[in-house]
Amino acid sequence: MTESRITPGRDDCAYSSCYCEENVWKLCESVRTERSAPLQELFVVFISNDNRTVPLWKQKSASGEQPVIWVGPCQDYHVVLLHVPAGSEAAVYDLDSVLPFPCPLKLYATRALRSDRGVRPAYHRKLRVVPADCFLSNFASDRSHMKNADGSWKVPPPPYPPISTADSHMNLDDFITMEPSRGWGRIFTLDHFLRLYAKDVTSPPFS
Repeated sequence: MTESRITPGRDDCAYSSCYCEENVWKLCESVRTERSAPLQELFVVFISNDNRTVPLWKQKSASGEQPVIWVGPCQDYHVVLLHVPAGSEAAVYDLDSVLPFPCPLKLYATRALRSDRGVRPAYHRKLRVVPADCFLSNFASDRSHMKNADGSWKVPPPPYPPISTADSHMNLDDFITMEPSRGWGRIFTLDHFLRLYAKDVTSPPFS
């Protein structure tokens, strides 16, 4: 079982399709505003790789048991919220998943992340883990990655203004990239991430 939900219910969360980074920013903002959990227990997880082509299972846009292949130009990554409460099991908040919300990380690992074993190297996942307070303070997006050459939207944007900071209007690529010398947080292979946060789950079986 997971800890009590620290965000609104799935249907009450701010959500815009294909804007997962902003959806997670809004989840972090809600926790900060409502003080529903210590912010230091929350981490924003960007899932991508050097090729920006990553598979995930149990996504709403998937067909049956087939994975969704998150691939560019505007779906070359995915973002989830990770809650790591002291003394309790870690949980994932993924608004694009058909799994429970929140979902125990061990279950999410087994059903959604699965394993890189048996997956072609070009599809191996990397994860950038950013503390929630750092994400709230530094993330900025002018949504330009979601526009066509003629200025039209690939997917309608969220109804609220773009997220910016005093220093930046657009730094999304610094979060998506898996280059350690850029951006914020730490970068992990899938196995390393699961060893650290899911403890005894190292290579979840396909199921």
